[in-house]
Amino acid sequence: MKFDVRYYLIAILFILFDLEIAFLFPWAVALKEIGFIGFIDMMIFLAILVAGFAYMWIKGAIDWE
Repeated sequence: MKFDVRYYLIAILFILFDLEIAFLFPWAVALKEIGFIGFIDMMIFLAILVAGFAYMWIKGAIDWE
C-alpha cells in the first residue's frame, strides 16, 4: 500500500514541534532559579523555533492540497 509523502512530512513536523514545546515545561517551572540569562536563552530558542516554522510555512511544507 502506497502512502503520500505528505503524511510522513506532517507526522515528522508534528513530532518535531511537539518535542520542542515539551522543553517549555521544565523551563517554566525553573524560571525563578535560572533568572534573566535563562529567560534570554529560551527567547533565542523560541526565535529559532518560530523561524523554522515560518520557513516551512513559506516553502509550503504544511499546506495540504
